[in-house]
Amino acid sequence: MTVKLASMLLAAAVSLTAMQAAAADKVTLQLKWVTQAQFAGYYVAKDKGFYEEEGLDVEIKPGGPDIAPPQVLAGGGADVIVDWMPSALATREKGVPLVNIAQPFKSSGMMLTCLKETGITTPEDFKGKTLGVWFFGNEYPFLSWMSTLGIKTDGSDGGVTVLKQGFNVDPLLQKQAACISTMTYNEYWQVIDAGIKPEELVTFKYEDEGVATLEDGLYVLEDKLADPAFKEKMVKFVRASMKGWKYAEENSDEAAEIVLENDASGAQTEAHQKRMMSEVAKLTAGSNGALDQADYDRTVKTLLGGGSDPVITKEPTGAFTTEITDAALK
Repeated sequence: MTVKLASMLLAAAVSLTAMQAAAADKVTLQLKWVTQAQFAGYYVAKDKGFYEEEGLDVEIKPGGPDIAPPQVLAGGGADVIVDWMPSALATREKGVPLVNIAQPFKSSGMMLTCLKETGITTPEDFKGKTLGVWFFGNEYPFLSWMSTLGIKTDGSDGGVTVLKQGFNVDPLLQKQAACISTMTYNEYWQVIDAGIKPEELVTFKYEDEGVATLEDGLYVLEDKLADPAFKEKMVKFVRASMKGWKYAEENSDEAAEIVLENDASGAQTEAHQKRMMSEVAKLTAGSNGALDQADYDRTVKTLLGGGSDPVITKEPTGAFTTEITDAALK
C-alpha cells in the first residue's frame, strides 16, 4: 500500500467517524446523585456501546446535594432524569409536568436503621425518638409512613422529632438520632464500616413495612412527548439503558469497575462500589423497564394516605406512559 493510499484511507475513516458522531442523537441524562453503582446500568450502557448501537450520544451528568433533577429538566439542562416517584409526583402536582417513561428499579432500597440500644424493636417504638430524615424530596416516603402509623412528625407528645439529616450517617454514629435514613446499598454499609456491628442495629425496610414507593425511575417533561422524534430517541435510550442494567445485574463486579472509571471525583472505593452493585442488582431484578401498574398504584396510595398533610392531594393523571417501554421492549 502506498503512503498516499494509506493517508487517503485514514482520512476517509476519520471522516466517517466524524459523520457518525455528528449523526448520533444527543441525549443528556441527569442523575439523582453522584456517580456510584446506583446508576451502573447507564454507565455500562455507555461503556459497552449499547447507546452507540442505537445511534445515541449520551451525556451522563452526576447529581449531588445541590442538584434537583426536576429543576435541571425544567430548565432545559437535561432530556431525561432519574428521580424517585414521590418526588416526581409531588413536583408534578406543583406544576412541573414530569412523566415516568420507564422504571428500571422494581424494589425500594430505603430503610430506617436504628441503634438497638435505644430500645426500638417495632415502629411503635419510634414515638418520642429523634429520627434522621433526608429532605430535598426524599422525605416524602418517610412522612407517608409516619402518617400511616398515626405518628406526628412535629416533635409533639407521642410523635417523633425529625432531624434534617445530611447525606451521611453521622447522626447515628454521634447518637444524635435513634434512627437514620439509609439505603440498603449505601449508607447502611457506611454504618457497618464505621465499626457498628449488624447485631447492634435494627432495620426497618420500607418494602417490608408495606409503604415502599418507587425509586429511580426515568422521567421526561410531558410536552416533549408530543414530538415523535423525541419519543423515538427515548425508545432507543430506554432499550439501551435496560440492556445496560441487565448486563450490570449479571456482571456486578465488572459494572462496579465501570462506575469507578467514570468517577471523576475519585471519592468511591472498589470495595464499596462492588458491594453497592450487588445490592442494587437485587432492586433492579424483576424489572424489564416497564412500570408495573400495581407498584404505581401502591405508591400513589401511600402518598395520598397522609391524613391532613398528604404528599399529593389528588390522584395524578398522565403521570406515566407505557408507550416508550412498549416500543422499546418489542
